[in-house]
Amino acid sequence: MPVLAQASRDPVNSRGPALLTVSGHIAAGNRGPLDPALDQLMKKQGVEFTRAYSFDFAALSALPATAIAPTLEYDNRQHRLTGPLLSRVLRAAGAQTNETTRLLLRAIDGYTALVPLAEVDRFRFIVATHLDGQPIPLGGLGPLWAVYEPDAFPEMASKPASERFALCPWGLYHVEVQ
Repeated sequence: MPVLAQASRDPVNSRGPALLTVSGHIAAGNRGPLDPALDQLMKKQGVEFTRAYSFDFAALSALPATAIAPTLEYDNRQHRLTGPLLSRVLRAAGAQTNETTRLLLRAIDGYTALVPLAEVDRFRFIVATHLDGQPIPLGGLGPLWAVYEPDAFPEMASKPASERFALCPWGLYHVEVQ
């Protein structure tokens, strides 16, 4: 058997690139500390950690998916978004949480949102991996988007569409559990 064929069957070698890193108050990680030479985006955005848990697309897709159908501010149309609940992602990462836990959600463009875990749970945030049945592309709103369905909550639905998603960074790549 050719070496390349063998490598593709090896789960260690078939792991895809990390798309989401969870750090902060986590029990254990699957990666070591931030590498200032190789983790340039995180370094430039002031991220620091001694251990973290990273997810590739397959690991996120292996978690049970939830579907939501928010009306998006960008085209004022309803779209189907699917992905695991953010709370499930946190559990999979071994996050240590309590009633005062907050999450700092970071996007690749530098946008951040600080969201209490209680709101993440109440609004049923997902880590969207798919938009209208297709993986969300980098350069669009993805590849990951921390998002909820504001239409389902009267206090959010009453806001202008441009204000409903302030807690929802698209291009999500890092969650810091505080």
